[in-house]
Amino acid sequence: MESHKIILITGASSGIGMSAAFRLLAAGHKVYAAARRLERMTALKDAGATLLNMDVTDEASMQEGIGRIIAEQGRIDVLVNNAGYGYFGPLETVPQEEARRQFDVNVFGLARLTQLVLPYMREQGGGRIINVASMAGHFCEPRGDWYHATKYAVVGLSGCLRMEVRDFGIKVVLIEPGAIRSEWSGIAMQHLEETTEGTPYEEGAKRQAGLFRWAYSHLASSPEKVSKAIFKAATAPNPHISYRMGMGSKATRALKAVLPARAFDAIMIKTFG
Repeated sequence: MESHKIILITGASSGIGMSAAFRLLAAGHKVYAAARRLERMTALKDAGATLLNMDVTDEASMQEGIGRIIAEQGRIDVLVNNAGYGYFGPLETVPQEEARRQFDVNVFGLARLTQLVLPYMREQGGGRIINVASMAGHFCEPRGDWYHATKYAVVGLSGCLRMEVRDFGIKVVLIEPGAIRSEWSGIAMQHLEETTEGTPYEEGAKRQAGLFRWAYSHLASSPEKVSKAIFKAATAPNPHISYRMGMGSKATRALKAVLPARAFDAIMIKTFG
């Protein structure tokens, strides 16, 4: 790939995506920052980013965005699939339409955008697909059913894709953060409380929401930790298959690896209720 890279980042209007965009811009790369809320990316535009109004559940906006990048630059070197959100709630109470939307945003949008860039990367002889997953793709907790399911899916999809495109010079990298300060926790816990109000799950959900809010406000790592990993994944000659960072990411996976399933379940139940 060229030293000056053409990079598309989804979900760039806040948190991890915005931090990564600023970091890559500062290093001299051409960044296309994509999100639904363009008004929140004024600072990125001032820093030199090109803004794209893109919804990863909308086919037309994805095709238009990729088409514009190719028309203006002739190539695309790096795709950072960062767009996503958390919808927490027990399986029994989360509406099916919300479960489908969680997969549409976190999995199918990521997959479709990857499908759109792969032909160009193959033609140019290389590229990077960077998928922002989560430590939630390796363990389970109560009332996180659909969110964890999407992150498990991203981890599995990325592993398969990595083998499929290796011979085309395309590298697939997973970013697997732990607890990171962002809008994610607030949105996820709001959904948790809404979907359990007046149900047998309400008491446990209140405890879980309170614990999450405290942990994310006092202990969570900054988005900059993740943006550093994304920068390495995008620019290193031989990036790692996976980058893990942030509160709990490595420790939780290590605990999951050594404990019997029932013991790990007991810890999760004791922690979250």
